[in-house]
Amino acid sequence: MKKIQVLGTGCPKCNKLYQAAEQAAKEMAIEYQLEKVSDINDIMSFGVMITPALVIDGEVKVAGKVPKIDEIKALLS
Repeated sequence: MKKIQVLGTGCPKCNKLYQAAEQAAKEMAIEYQLEKVSDINDIMSFGVMITPALVIDGEVKVAGKVPKIDEIKALLS
């Protein structure tokens, strides 16, 4: 099972990334756990200074932008 985390304080881009990550995982038909991380201390613990950020299985994959769904799928595979 993939653990997908979206780091962000609730801004529109953060919400867009959350929806894109969910859509990518559903289209791939993989088992996943999707979590929104909005606590600033938790976000900082990943070493992320700019949101939104996408974390897959504990590793920061993207920060500061919303990747396209195809890009997210590539990161998940």
